[in-house]
Amino acid sequence: MRIGLVLHELHRSEHDLAQELLHASERHRVDHSIYHLGQDLAEWSRQHVREIADIARDYGQDLDREPKAELAMGRRLRERASELLGRKGFPELALLHDLRQIYIQACGVSADWEMLAQAAQGIQHLDLLALAQRCHPDTQRQMKWANAAIKENSTQILVS
Repeated sequence: MRIGLVLHELHRSEHDLAQELLHASERHRVDHSIYHLGQDLAEWSRQHVREIADIARDYGQDLDREPKAELAMGRRLRERASELLGRKGFPELALLHDLRQIYIQACGVSADWEMLAQAAQGIQHLDLLALAQRCHPDTQRQMKWANAAIKENSTQILVS
């Protein structure tokens, strides 16, 4: 079975999505809705990473429940860059770029959850199917949030 490989990829993709959400929220911390929602949505993906790691053992994968945390210095540098960008350049375009990246990553994660759910249903692994049914809707909400934020900000940013 190749389900272990799918779980490994899904674990990596969820972790990357969490990191992207965190980084974007920190880069745009002056926009409180982006900052706070980005932090909350990142926590969803971090929880998915933990759940994937737990079930992956049953499929021959030893995945980290808590992938490496980012160094505090890197976070401070991004926060400082966010403040500087807010004063110069086109931070609004950077926001659209970040939201687009989040949307694309969330779409990929969503496709992975769909594949996993179909495989789990096909082989009747109910624990794996339950995991997919529990986590996939969160990923779809992350996609919808990014898409809505793109729509909301595009008119203001691109037309003005």
